[in-house]
Amino acid sequence: MHLGQIAAQTPDKPAVIMAGSGRTVTFRELNEESNRLAQLLRAEGLRPGDHIAFMLENHPHFLAVAWAAQRSGLYYTAVSTRLQPEELAYIVDNCGAKAFIADASVETAARSAPDVPLRLMLGGTVPGYDSYEERVAPYPPESIGDECEGVDMLYSSGTTGRPKGVKPTLTKGPMGSQNILYGLLSLLFQPDADSIYLSPAPLYHAAPLRYSMTLHRFGATVVVMEKFDPEQALAAIERYRVTHSQWVPTMFIRMLKLPDETRARYDVSSLKAAVHAAAPCPVPIKERMIDWWGPVLHEYYAGTEGNCFVYTNAEGWLAHRGTVGRPLLGEVHVCDEEGRELPPGTPGTLYFGNGPVFEYHGDQAKTAASRDPGGHGWTTLGDIGYVDEDGFIYLTDRRSYMIISGGVNIYPQESENVLAVHPKVADVAVFGVPDTEMGEAVKAVVQPLSMDDAGPALEDELIAYCRDRLAHYKCPRTVDFRAELPRHPTGKLYKRLLRDEYWPTDDPATT
Repeated sequence: MHLGQIAAQTPDKPAVIMAGSGRTVTFRELNEESNRLAQLLRAEGLRPGDHIAFMLENHPHFLAVAWAAQRSGLYYTAVSTRLQPEELAYIVDNCGAKAFIADASVETAARSAPDVPLRLMLGGTVPGYDSYEERVAPYPPESIGDECEGVDMLYSSGTTGRPKGVKPTLTKGPMGSQNILYGLLSLLFQPDADSIYLSPAPLYHAAPLRYSMTLHRFGATVVVMEKFDPEQALAAIERYRVTHSQWVPTMFIRMLKLPDETRARYDVSSLKAAVHAAAPCPVPIKERMIDWWGPVLHEYYAGTEGNCFVYTNAEGWLAHRGTVGRPLLGEVHVCDEEGRELPPGTPGTLYFGNGPVFEYHGDQAKTAASRDPGGHGWTTLGDIGYVDEDGFIYLTDRRSYMIISGGVNIYPQESENVLAVHPKVADVAVFGVPDTEMGEAVKAVVQPLSMDDAGPALEDELIAYCRDRLAHYKCPRTVDFRAELPRHPTGKLYKRLLRDEYWPTDDPATT
């Protein structure tokens, strides 16, 4: 449905509620704010097919900025607020943005943004920026005359090398046109105008942004957490009677490690669909979540690239524990390094055919590397996995994280999943480090629940714990301890940053 239609029907209904402050943006306010910005963008010369970028925390106006671009037929790039100034400058320049919007909380990084024609700042100004509020306010709250659907162009997180911009096809269809995600959500989770959606992650990430905007198309209310906190997430579910939500496994782990009495304090019975993705979920963690929340858990595997959508509900997962589901969009092919298809149960690179095709903006080499060697045009997100006899997909690891020790392939996700559920572990990363005899050795870096436990005794305990559950060659030979691991607010682990500390700077695998 069209945002303007929803605003006309239910003008005073909350469209956005900020979970921490309680600040509410109604559908009328969201519609009018996005219209004013769209009017400004047109006045500044931006036309369908042009590009804007924005770097905002989970701000009450975040979704208004996105909707302004969406209804103006623009490409829009939401940029992580965790980026360093040079990384921000690269993305804004690479995407060809003609406008850039930031908020005052990220002004240090924002100073490095290229001098694009229009630069606006929310909540304050710095040299080179106009006040967002002052520039937008004079424009009328009515829709522009040439409204058409835009599309996001988001960048991969850059865990290896420069981030890659995923550029989809811009249809410029009429506003209110249904997209693939709208159809999938309708089929799988049945949201409606009475739904309350909780977004606990940063909105600049692909799934929170796309799901929040799609839930708006149903007329649903989106509750946005300014920052994830395990207990506050449970409090938000109870307070707002949340029906739909989306998570990553690290959020589950942190909620499960709350004291039993804390978890029992909150009523989560309003949940109809708790969706999770972004990383494989350890089997014991998902079992405990289903025991706690019931059969409302849904899992999918997909990517910013949009080339596939793999899905399972709780019933399917319980019958195939550890799976990420079966493809609903795209046909899976498991291939070896030469592009030969592999039989069920054999790990290989996951490729998908008969689905949407993508390209990496301005990078033909990376686009070509995402295609299968056999020349079928199948595309990959770079993950290793296998398919069982029933067609269910299991992820093994990222191809770039595979450890080769003594000629044997080791997938660190296996030992990470084991160590993540140890009662003294808050977070863990496993990767390969140089070894003169074996080429690589398995290393774990652990964030303990208490740094007081860090030391040789816990190292021995964790190695023994892993060896009791996995083949010894898959387990870490050594364990280092850190007070915190470099993890993105969405839950994505920046394993490369850890791994690079252990490898020589001239190691080709780190570039």
